[in-house]
Amino acid sequence: MPKGKPNKQTIASEKYQKKAGYMVKGFKLKRDIVEEFEKACKEAGISQAAQITKMMKEFVERNESIKDM
Repeated sequence: MPKGKPNKQTIASEKYQKKAGYMVKGFKLKRDIVEEFEKACKEAGISQAAQITKMMKEFVERNESIKDM
């Protein structure tokens, strides 16, 4: 449950995200890398979340294939 006095939309959004399996991850990264990534995503017309998801999936798949060897 959100802190404070959340409105109905906030509660509904959180309920959907939980049901859909979304979670928040926090990372500390160097500002220059983050700004370059943001710019590259804008130029490519892809959201940062979509690109990070794609890279994470590729990494997992690559490492699963290494494990299978």
